Amino acid sequence: MKTPLHDIFEEHRIGLSSEIGLNTLLDKASLEELSPASNDSEKILFLAIDMQNDFMEKGQLAVPGSHQDIHNSVRFLYTHLEKITRIAVSLDTHQPDQIFHPIWWMDAEGNHPAPFTVITPEDVQSGKWLPVHDGKESLAYVQKLAEQSKKELCIWPYHCLEGSYGAALESQFANMVFFHSAARRSTPLRIVKGQDPLSEMYGIIKPEVAIADEPGNEELLRELKNYDRIIVVGEAKSHCVLESLRQILEYYQAEPDVTSRIVVLSDCMSPIPGFEESTEETLAHFQETYGITVTTSTACTL
Repeated sequence: MKTPLHDIFEEHRIGLSSEIGLNTLLDKASLEELSPASNDSEKILFLAIDMQNDFMEKGQLAVPGSHQDIHNSVRFLYTHLEKITRIAVSLDTHQPDQIFHPIWWMDAEGNHPAPFTVITPEDVQSGKWLPVHDGKESLAYVQKLAEQSKKELCIWPYHCLEGSYGAALESQFANMVFFHSAARRSTPLRIVKGQDPLSEMYGIIKPEVAIADEPGNEELLRELKNYDRIIVVGEAKSHCVLESLRQILEYYQAEPDVTSRIVVLSDCMSPIPGFEESTEETLAHFQETYGITVTTSTACTL
């Protein structure tokens, strides 16, 4: 008998700690009479990007709509528990002293920039904002962002600090990940990103500014190719989800058989406010150019 959803998922505690003990949860998962994931004839990967506490609506870098995204993602996983072969989760992982955090920069009066301040090469060259250390490298970074037409350097609130509550997977989503793992004997794939102090890393494959011709996480890229379908959810739609998609699609641009396997669940991700229009334009471009599917968690059938 299938475990009732309410024994796994406490909707009222999205963004809070779980009141369901993991031992209780996993004991119930072990009673599920499901075929091991290794027996799946169609291999399906559920790729969740940065579903972490700090991106929830009360987190340090809150994404409006993220609680509903968790709700929809959990229900989708529950509905398709016996079809999803493996769950992969990316974990944005930072230290306080990184180039996109306030402590890295200072003005002439010794003030650090407020969160969401944008720093351009001109700001650094004029002395409006100066790095506290690694001056040459910091200027080179913002210059490379401009040269490569990347997003400008944005100073983000301190978020996803390694070992903190904010860096952990959201509790209700984590419950479903662990339940699936035990019920289907499938070890979750964890993708740690964002640890380079001198670069932002929105995408799961490589930093914003990477070594020329460096493909990034080749092991992950090879792993993705093992699946017949790749279901993508996560936060924030406008930044880490979009850049992850871009990096994967550009790597496999000559292999439409691979790019067409990607399915984006649009109701399981939300953009940072102000980026809505550009996000939808980019997703439409990905659909047209690479053949990805954009649908919803209720319309997608496995």
